[in-house]
Amino acid sequence: MAHADLSPRMKRNLDQLFADHGYSDYRWIDPKQIIVAQWVRMKCIYGCGEFGRSACCPPNNPSVAECERFFQEYAHAVVFRFEKTVDKPEDRHAWTRKVNTGLWKLEREVFLAGNERAFLLYMDSCCLCKDCAGDRTSCQHPRMARPSPESMAVDVYSTVRRFGFSVEVRTDYDQAMSRFAFLLIV
Repeated sequence: MAHADLSPRMKRNLDQLFADHGYSDYRWIDPKQIIVAQWVRMKCIYGCGEFGRSACCPPNNPSVAECERFFQEYAHAVVFRFEKTVDKPEDRHAWTRKVNTGLWKLEREVFLAGNERAFLLYMDSCCLCKDCAGDRTSCQHPRMARPSPESMAVDVYSTVRRFGFSVEVRTDYDQAMSRFAFLLIV
């Protein structure tokens, strides 16, 4: 499949757009090098409390093979890093909602800049609604709802390390957590 290329001018314009939104901790990546793995889906099924309860999480997502094929359709993407320390695990949801809303606005601007294939993977579960409808047909924000990288079977740790980010498992909430969002462009 032939891929459209991103001109140096468009890339500069997008870098400026990211800066205008306050995003400085990111890297341009080749989405074909995103690591997709079955074990990630298994962690969703057998380890995440949102399994089956979120419109953007499994089982409401494509199969692992379809996810892998999806990333192969792109030639350029950006991975953004966000760091935050929270007092309690549930405190991350308000922060996630705010960051994801900003990222959705960025995706929209990238689309309007002539990148019709722009597609965002939120840095964490969708979290736009305090109580998710649980399925895509009942979603309160279907235009804004997006999956997380993990729900698309992305091995986030291995992938972001591949692109030069350092990331470690956090063992305590007094440590800053790192979250990563992916913006597929063309």
